[in-house]
Amino acid sequence: MKRIVVIVSISLYLLYGCAERKVKAWKYIDVRVSAYNSVPSQTDSRPSIAAWGDTLKPGMRCIAVSKDLLQLGIDYNTAIKIEGLDSLYWVKDKMHSKWRKRIDIYMGKDIKKAKDWGVRKLRIYYVSKTDSLAKTVERQP
Repeated sequence: MKRIVVIVSISLYLLYGCAERKVKAWKYIDVRVSAYNSVPSQTDSRPSIAAWGDTLKPGMRCIAVSKDLLQLGIDYNTAIKIEGLDSLYWVKDKMHSKWRKRIDIYMGKDIKKAKDWGVRKLRIYYVSKTDSLAKTVERQP
């Protein structure tokens, strides 16, 4: 009898745990990656204010995304892993609507660093709440 109670308890625990836990898989997409600075010549008259109202400060790990990526679920405060870089970056800004499949890494006021970065084609990883056409990977990058 004890054995049946234990088996039923474990089964209920596993069923309940699986039903409540939402497993998120990392998705990826290949994009062009450039860099930008918080200076009026690259943004607007308020270069330190991002699209959703955040104040950008040098040293922050933020990116701007092209508006087509918003449809994939890459939205405000989405964590992004950029191929070849060690840190996570956070979506805080949006790019002009002319850009497609593109992100900009925020590099404070260091214009030389941004120019040295140039434009690269890289893979980015993200977790989305919505379905998309992007490919899914089984583990965190």
